[in-house]
Amino acid sequence: MIESYFKSLNRNFTLLHGDCCELLRQFNFKFNCIFADPPYFLSNGGISVQNGQIVCVDKGDWDKGLTPQKVMEFNMEWIGLCREKLKDNGTIWVSGTYHNIFSVANCLTELGFKILNVVTWVKTNPPPNISCRYFTYSTEFIIWARKNEKKPHYFNYDLMKQLNDGKQMTDVWRLPAIAPWEKACGKHPTQKPLALLSRIIMASTRPGEWVLDPLCGSSTTGIAANLLGRRFLGIDQEEEFLKISECRREELDDIQTFHKYRSKIRDISYVDLQCSHIANEETNCQYCDLPF
Repeated sequence: MIESYFKSLNRNFTLLHGDCCELLRQFNFKFNCIFADPPYFLSNGGISVQNGQIVCVDKGDWDKGLTPQKVMEFNMEWIGLCREKLKDNGTIWVSGTYHNIFSVANCLTELGFKILNVVTWVKTNPPPNISCRYFTYSTEFIIWARKNEKKPHYFNYDLMKQLNDGKQMTDVWRLPAIAPWEKACGKHPTQKPLALLSRIIMASTRPGEWVLDPLCGSSTTGIAANLLGRRFLGIDQEEEFLKISECRREELDDIQTFHKYRSKIRDISYVDLQCSHIANEETNCQYCDLPF
């Protein structure tokens, strides 16, 4: 039996400590959705700018550069194991930059996934390009794929359209990087904003469903999932990041903090507004089955 590193009091948020490939082989539970932010393999002495200061971008041994063949082998292994843990009608989201996303796309295709979209996340506040020898990097990519070519997947098309002022939402999302309040318990070097993960989870899961993040870092995926009434399992081999994850989840046990965080995320605030708007009407709200 696998021992949990942390489990929330209501059992909707669980963390495992260890190598995801080893742990995924030890259980048979299947998930409705998977999000993964694998290493970009960029920790090779490069520099960037943060808060006006030149800083080293080395993140740790887990992000050290590998040969293209080794990167491909790594991606094939963890994606293949995730496929086994995904329900037949489930979907997977994988984020990356040009450094790793093409390998991920090739692996997904070889393993039988059907790629649905490649979302371009346009950062509204990217760091400057200090070399001034090429364009500033201001985007990341998130591949969305379903497990089976012919098995229908869940997509909350109507909600995504409403969030986009009544027009079909495109595959270009303009969202900011993480805000200071998202780093109250500490910061992961590749932490994603809650705004991004909230939209992903709202688009591709229903309330009460299970979300897996096999490389969870500081568990932005899990915090977004719980804010939206979904259940979460996260895996990471770095205990430092799991401690941050635990702290972030324990913050949500305070109901005022829980609702404060929901109010700070635009897409969730929109949902809350819709529920409030029809609170006194004799009709069923499509959002009010959220278990809050």
